[in-house]
Amino acid sequence: IYSFQVYIIQVSVGNHQWTVKHRYSDFHDLHEKLVSEKKIDKNLLPPKKIIGKNSKSLVEKRQKELEVYLQTLLVKFPVTAPKVLSHFLHFHLYVS
Repeated sequence: IYSFQVYIIQVSVGNHQWTVKHRYSDFHDLHEKLVSEKKIDKNLLPPKKIIGKNSKSLVEKRQKELEVYLQTLLVKFPVTAPKVLSHFLHFHLYVS
């Protein structure tokens, strides 16, 4: 039986708010695309951890690290987020 953690992301843009859910592997895929397309620092994403990956303390720590990761990306792209990031955050569904 495989188990994995899903991270819940609360997104707010203007008066719009919505929730997005992603696994760490989704963050990793996003990061790989941003590193190749937008020259993002490859060390920006918190590292993948194998041992104890579903422990409550690790999940909470990683949740905070991933939040910082996303906030850092949004600061790097203040006017227009790259298409891959916009899609990851589901901007296309909520913001016109």
